[in-house]
Amino acid sequence: MSELSVNPDLANERLNATFDVENLTNLIYGGPEKVKRRRQIHKVASEDPFYKKLKPWSYCSVEEQYENALAKHNHIKESIDKLELNGFDDLYYYKSCVTPHEPGPLDVHYGMFIPTIEQQGTAEQKEKWLASAYSEEIKGTYAQTEMGHGTFLRGLETTATYDPKTKEFILNSPTLTSIKYWPAALGKTTNHCVVVAQLFTQGTCHGIHTFMLQTRSLVDHSVLPGIEVGVIGNKFGFGTNDNGYLKLTNVRIPRDNMLMRYSKVLEDGTYIKPQNSKVSYGVMVYVRSMIVKQAFSALAEACVISIRYSAVRRQSETVPGGIEPQILDYQTQQYRLFPLLATAYALYFAGNYMSTAYSEGSQKIEKGQLEELPQLHALSAGLKAFTSYAASSGVEVCRICCGGHGYSQASGLPKIYVSVVPACTYEGENTVMMLQVARYLMKCYKDKQQGSQLPGFVSYIAEIPQKRSCMDEHLSFSCLVKAYKHRAARLIEAAAKQMQSLIQSGSPAHEAWNKSSVQLLWAANAHCHLFCVQNFVENIERSSGDSRTNEVLKAVCQLYSIHGILENLGEFIHDGFLSGQQIDYLQKAMFKLFEIIRPNAVALVDAFDIPDQVLQSCLGRYDGQVYQALYDYARMAPMNQTEIHSTYYTHLRPLMNPLTSNYSKL
Repeated sequence: MSELSVNPDLANERLNATFDVENLTNLIYGGPEKVKRRRQIHKVASEDPFYKKLKPWSYCSVEEQYENALAKHNHIKESIDKLELNGFDDLYYYKSCVTPHEPGPLDVHYGMFIPTIEQQGTAEQKEKWLASAYSEEIKGTYAQTEMGHGTFLRGLETTATYDPKTKEFILNSPTLTSIKYWPAALGKTTNHCVVVAQLFTQGTCHGIHTFMLQTRSLVDHSVLPGIEVGVIGNKFGFGTNDNGYLKLTNVRIPRDNMLMRYSKVLEDGTYIKPQNSKVSYGVMVYVRSMIVKQAFSALAEACVISIRYSAVRRQSETVPGGIEPQILDYQTQQYRLFPLLATAYALYFAGNYMSTAYSEGSQKIEKGQLEELPQLHALSAGLKAFTSYAASSGVEVCRICCGGHGYSQASGLPKIYVSVVPACTYEGENTVMMLQVARYLMKCYKDKQQGSQLPGFVSYIAEIPQKRSCMDEHLSFSCLVKAYKHRAARLIEAAAKQMQSLIQSGSPAHEAWNKSSVQLLWAANAHCHLFCVQNFVENIERSSGDSRTNEVLKAVCQLYSIHGILENLGEFIHDGFLSGQQIDYLQKAMFKLFEIIRPNAVALVDAFDIPDQVLQSCLGRYDGQVYQALYDYARMAPMNQTEIHSTYYTHLRPLMNPLTSNYSKL
């Protein structure tokens, strides 16, 4: 990137950094060769004239956003072979550059529809459907959520009733609330879907199972008999995706359309249950691991925009008549932005962990080794919730830190926000996800009470608790992690004892759970927070970076850990674990870390190596030419392409005639 026209303040920020940005970028993306490849892909993508011909996203109607998304998808498919894009990373880098925060209509086809067939289909079913799915003759989605039920899967009402006479399943939406609602690409794009429905055979309900359903003709895309399908209308964001609804009326499908790798229905209607009911968790873990990575990307981009802009923007006077300072020099701005920068790095390492854990876990699932699946499922559910909350709230703070300009689509921040905030509810509403984690933690606590050894990361629950923190003014990572372990273990125990007390007092188990659910939520959140802190620390301690890069990362990690304690102070001091003096140490350390990070703030966001084409932000551009970019953005607005707008003749000029205006009588 050229430094020739860079804003002087931004150029000085880069000169004053204490570490080599390139070294940190290499550390983040896995080495110089991978960084080089990533930049090559971004360069080719950003220079492709096809994308420059399309109308800018922020000036498109919802239908135009959808149409552009399909046009981009087709061009991406053509580019894969032409550019020799190989593997997940290549495609991800290319798509992130040309469809930034624009979830495509066929993303769910590759992200959920195909993985479900791969993981839950038999060998024969995979042979039947996968080739057509990869060629996109079959375009599919995953139809699980209903109008009346989402996260509570056992409450789904769509039915699949087996008819042994015809060897078919009959699919129905028996109630208004059973209509499938929200599945991505269901409205107009796809011609197939995996339907999640209650299985009935021989007069018995066997719970939810998955079924392959063709919704539209492969010849002319017309809707098939018994099926009503369409879009659900405009949403908060996701204009590029035709989220839809699906109503089924006596739709018959062959018996073999039930995905039967684990569960089976024989020709006579006999049901054969899976050896383990949790084998279907694989797809959920995969999707949630992707959400963690998306949360990192969203927060990282928001930090790039807000921190670069804060280095360029000058405001107010600290000395009468003096030069207006950069707003990044205000401690209040640092207090809002630097912890978010630290959080972005924590989410990066958490996302890496989840990707590796899913890859290793899926291999074990394939081999039938399911011992670690409950812990992996709980962690993926918790991190999905914890990171999407952190990213959503963090992007909003970044927007506020950019003042009025942050509210403009020109900032790029509204687009990031509307793409990340749905993650708090899709693929499991976050509170429910946290309560799933809590249920697993309660089981672990019970196992601990019975003397069983706890697996992996949750083993801290069984550690002998410390009554006082070992923390001194040096604030070692060891003592910080122990503080988080103490908080999580104490909250888990408090929630468990609250439930036990209610049950002993005569409350049914479900009522005791509900009356303890806030404490359970606190415990699950503390557990996930501990993971992010401990995982960050472990990555720093085994980092292969140079000493200067490691020192900066150490400061960022300390800030993440310390800020987390101060923001949740009540949970750390409730039982006297931290003293007033130790809290003073933490506060002083946080302010000192602001000073350490300040000269490196721009360099730390530069290290994310996010090109302007991805950011699409006048405020966060690499050269810092914010005001020229805002002026250019305003001038290109469609309403500015004519000197006199059509509404002058239709609405404004008539008001100027006092004889025809009722306002003249007021």
